[in-house]
Amino acid sequence: MTEAILVLEDGRTFRGEAYGAAGETFGEAVFTTGMTGYQETLTDPSYHRQVVVQTAPHIGNTGVNDEDDESGRIWVAGYVVRDPSRTPSNWRSKRGLQERLEEEGVVGISGIDTRALTRHLRERGAMRVGVSSVDADPQALLARILEQPLMVGADLSAEVTTPQTYVVQAEGEHRYTVAALDLGIKRNVARRLAKRGVTTHIMPATSSLEDLKSVNPDAIFFSPGPGDPATADHPVVLAQAVMRQRIPLFGICFGSQILGRALGFGTYKLGYGHRGINQPVMDRVTGKVEITSHNHGFAVDAPEKSEGEFGRVEVSHVCLNDNVVEGLRCLDTPAFTVQYHPEAAAGPHDADYLFDRFVELVENA
Repeated sequence: MTEAILVLEDGRTFRGEAYGAAGETFGEAVFTTGMTGYQETLTDPSYHRQVVVQTAPHIGNTGVNDEDDESGRIWVAGYVVRDPSRTPSNWRSKRGLQERLEEEGVVGISGIDTRALTRHLRERGAMRVGVSSVDADPQALLARILEQPLMVGADLSAEVTTPQTYVVQAEGEHRYTVAALDLGIKRNVARRLAKRGVTTHIMPATSSLEDLKSVNPDAIFFSPGPGDPATADHPVVLAQAVMRQRIPLFGICFGSQILGRALGFGTYKLGYGHRGINQPVMDRVTGKVEITSHNHGFAVDAPEKSEGEFGRVEVSHVCLNDNVVEGLRCLDTPAFTVQYHPEAAAGPHDADYLFDRFVELVENA
């Protein structure tokens, strides 16, 4: 096996074996706690420019298939696992994960102590990282890592958005039309809406209010995506325009941060973020605790209750691990958000009801 090294920007070094494509890659080191769903993780556009560490030790055991991708390609900048499966086994598997990573040029490393690496990131925070299987000199790699851009200040939605509008048709009887601003959307969002009779027009991140309204939408959706929400001024202005016209609006993850800014709140970077499919969140409207899917490194800084241009706003969901705001609800404007991923790819499905809440918002409007 080819030797590979992983070097963090503070100099911490791990040595292991090359996994995926040979070469060198850089990004922000983050960890995800999901024990399943690695294919959905790899193809999630919100992981653009991030080197993902899997805390689950055994990865690749079910191979990869042609159905579970959340976009048209792998988006992670690099991949870090402890124990890759040598022989995938699943009735849906088409090929091995190693083969898929090689095909798409994704540089990774295996055989390292991912537990120690995760603890380091929890203590020191997410940071820049380099992975190389072509240069074994940690100091030389570190010098290149320190030249890489930070995630704070990164405006990335233009790099992951669709170049042109496409449509996902409703399943069965068509009930409503949604215009979705693609800031890094996952396929399962449109699938969950389609199940409810919604036809979704997925539109580029640069779309104007006139573009969104051109499809005569019953509601507008702001998608998840990568990067620092503090840089996303165009979507913020767009969200304000939508709310001024009282068009029902729903935002998920990055879209939630955009709506938070549009309502006058600030955003900030979390120490190491929330990533995985086992994060506990309380719906403060019902008191119910949900186990949810997360992938966010930024959050909204909002008070429990407030009032501004768009009327009263309250925090609707909170993370039970650290009390981070996980959702906002407008009481006088037809708009709400959640910071996590109710589309649940690869699960769990506790928050699927939020798409019903979105449809109810449209019906009431």
